[in-house]
Amino acid sequence: MNQPEPVTITSTESPPGAIRLTEYSHGAGCGCKIAPAVLTKMLAGVPEGVADARVLVGNGARDDAAVFALDDDRVVISTTDFFMPIVDDPFDFGAIASVNAISDVYAMGGTPILAIAVLGWPVDRLAAEVAGEVLRGAADACRRAGIALAGGHSIDAPEPIFGLAVTGTGRRDEMRSNAQARAGCELYLTKPLGVGILTTAQKRGVLRDEDFAVARAQMLTLNDIGAELARLDAVATMTDVTGFGLLGHLLEMCEGSAVGAEVRFGDVPRLESLPFYLEQKTIPGGTSRNFASYGHRVGPLSDDQKAVLCDPQTSGGLLVAVDPAGRDEFLALTRSRGLHLAPFGVLTEPGEPVIAVA
Repeated sequence: MNQPEPVTITSTESPPGAIRLTEYSHGAGCGCKIAPAVLTKMLAGVPEGVADARVLVGNGARDDAAVFALDDDRVVISTTDFFMPIVDDPFDFGAIASVNAISDVYAMGGTPILAIAVLGWPVDRLAAEVAGEVLRGAADACRRAGIALAGGHSIDAPEPIFGLAVTGTGRRDEMRSNAQARAGCELYLTKPLGVGILTTAQKRGVLRDEDFAVARAQMLTLNDIGAELARLDAVATMTDVTGFGLLGHLLEMCEGSAVGAEVRFGDVPRLESLPFYLEQKTIPGGTSRNFASYGHRVGPLSDDQKAVLCDPQTSGGLLVAVDPAGRDEFLALTRSRGLHLAPFGVLTEPGEPVIAVA
């Protein structure tokens, strides 16, 4: 598949000796996510509040966002996402965190309309002006998405944290959730895997400049194609691939829809530079936490398969389940957006393991 086109934003280059944000946090990007197994324990028995039939997608669905029915046709989509710095440049950090948060609305088939900032800042360690750059990056990402950054909330925190709460709208018949996948659907991914491995290489000082440019452009690319894909009957469902890695988010889709999956590892899109960094063993800690949480639901994996398929993605692509009968229409749309995709797997009837990798 083609790499995403470079994204032009209005950031300025950081001056020599500038602040390195990644040195101020113990985690990075979506790799900060609590491991799936631990999250399951946290959520066990937690009520959803008042029972409301208008809540079409809630906490129990493990989906990308909550969905509320306004009437028989219109829905409101609500989500929040935030994390610690994934890059050193504060403008880029704000932009990437914002693109990542907005993606949840696109993954549900909606259109974002409004964002609110969530900021935690170590005010005694990092200057207020640096936080201002983070917010400028967020505003730029919101501008590209066509929405207002309309306010927010901030706290004094030991480590920098930033993200958005995003509201979107959509049509009820175009909403896509993890409960709508069907056996026989082909699996596609709109961005290649490997960002977690490359950003770990950055923290260890071994990331090549040209590879950083590719990772940066990918993380800054909006998943706005999701709103268009939702209008295709052939698109059964989609979800964005973030901190749980491809297998973790595919597993959520499988469990939500009571299906299994077969993945052809050789066909899974990945960044071209990945073999070099696999040799360097720049594997993020989130990879092993992910595998420990769901590896028992997945067939045998080699070390390289585990490193790639469980790699925590930040601002990753859309995982899309497509009915083969509508493949041509789907591929025509993605080609028109500069994406040249090919299937890497298929959904199957349920079984054990839930996901088989060949």
